[in-house]
Amino acid sequence: MTERLLEIDALTMRFGGVTALDDVTFHVDRGEILGLIGPNGAGKTTAFNVVTGVYHATSGAVRFKGDVLGKMPRHARTKQGIARTFQNIRLFPAMSALDNVLVGVDAHSLTSVAGAAFRRPRAKREEAASRARGMQLLEFVGIADRYNEFARNLPYGYQRRLEIARALGTAPELLCLDEPAAGFNPAEKAELMTLIRRVRDEGFTVLLIEHDMSLVMEVTDRLVVLDFGRKIADGFPAEIRLDPAVIAAYLGVPDDDA
Repeated sequence: MTERLLEIDALTMRFGGVTALDDVTFHVDRGEILGLIGPNGAGKTTAFNVVTGVYHATSGAVRFKGDVLGKMPRHARTKQGIARTFQNIRLFPAMSALDNVLVGVDAHSLTSVAGAAFRRPRAKREEAASRARGMQLLEFVGIADRYNEFARNLPYGYQRRLEIARALGTAPELLCLDEPAAGFNPAEKAELMTLIRRVRDEGFTVLLIEHDMSLVMEVTDRLVVLDFGRKIADGFPAEIRLDPAVIAAYLGVPDDDA
């Protein structure tokens, strides 16, 4: 049977008088690529922020591996196995590509501050293992040859790949990608689709927000569609493509008097 890795149950998020999410329910199965789509302002990033602990829901529940996350802080969710990238790139610009990835890898470090300061044997072993893992991840996303360059000096597409590598460094079970193709040209989008599939094939589960409909229709296993904070559709890409509610949300409903 398919395991439900993430469950969103009747999730509501209000900011004062504005309801950003209104009784939203959906799930992500282990091993799938789920796309969360909808027009601007539909509530997609708000849902991401609730899942990753940036916001705590007004009502409803988020369950991960069967456990209710409640008000669990962001760093604890990372240790539980949830990682994310951001719509606006958030790298450490004055650190090398490898050091950026090591920030993610070190999320699971067991070495104490004292052990690191005095270079004790376990600290040296962990450091060597972390660097090896960091290089593996840079190789995985295709930028290992730029490992020693400052993040700010990398081409835009490489910075996007670096964010994915850093998130994978935390050893997540669920990887949340927020608009990873933003600003990409067609060739870069094709390469990104290949990379996302490789991420899933390596055993990670992917929750994807993306505006590029050709990309999400091609790369996802299933889609959930939001509009004005409410779920309006949930199904396979071929079904969603023809759903009247989805077409109306994206294209508008024709005026009967026109």
